[in-house]
Amino acid sequence: MKRINLTIAILLIGALLASCSEQQPKDNLPASGEAAASQEPSASSTPDTEAALVTSQPAPTESPVSEEETSAAPLYRMSEAYRFVPIEDQTPSKVVLLTFDDGPKDKEVLTSILDTLDRHKAKAIFFVNGYRVKQNPDLLKLINKREQTIGNHSFDHNNLKEESKEVVEKQIGDVQTDVDALIGRKPLFFRPPYGSGSAIVKETAKNHGMLYMTWSNGSLDWDKSAKGKPDVVIKNVLEQLHPGANILMHELQWTADALEELLTALESKGYGFIDPATIELIR
Repeated sequence: MKRINLTIAILLIGALLASCSEQQPKDNLPASGEAAASQEPSASSTPDTEAALVTSQPAPTESPVSEEETSAAPLYRMSEAYRFVPIEDQTPSKVVLLTFDDGPKDKEVLTSILDTLDRHKAKAIFFVNGYRVKQNPDLLKLINKREQTIGNHSFDHNNLKEESKEVVEKQIGDVQTDVDALIGRKPLFFRPPYGSGSAIVKETAKNHGMLYMTWSNGSLDWDKSAKGKPDVVIKNVLEQLHPGANILMHELQWTADALEELLTALESKGYGFIDPATIELIR
């Protein structure tokens, strides 16, 4: 009996060892489902097995789209008289461009202007002077944060028409550099102080990738006749109003005080506001 029991035990142990050896993974087969997913399908793979392998792969990430690829085609082109005309017939012509010069210098006045623009969903160009940017870098950043456009108005507000090519280059180039350092991009629009330019000034602005402009509608808010008189600022703009008007204003308290009524009046006359981002830059 003991001999029989011993024989049975030996047979059971042998069977158990054989079973374990059959369950060992083969060296030439993947050890897990994750490893299998990383294998390239063989030429003999069926469509079903190839699909299973593909779906187990992580989804590819999309390449980032550049700003140039997402930007829309321009809607408006500037005329020789610095007015704006639609590029396509279906684009509204009854519009104006709002611009503010000589800042940034006063947070309260600037914030008032920005708040009014926001209420009317209006965009504008703020033509800044370099020396004021040096004095008030936070205000420049505020304009950018509020999604308004920054333009170049020279560094010292000199009459560039009377300056040498070297001086003009520095007056324009330094503003480009300083603005870029603060907000990560350079201005695309240039307005010479006093509207006084020359072939050298125009060429320098063009070399810096900017559209040169003066204006076609002056609010005269800088004149003593309008100082402290918002109603006069409004009257001056409306008397010169025309489709595509390029309206010159300044970062002044009475202009800020006039702006709500002025924009409301423009809207009541059926005018919209040009977004500078829709202006064609190359002429």
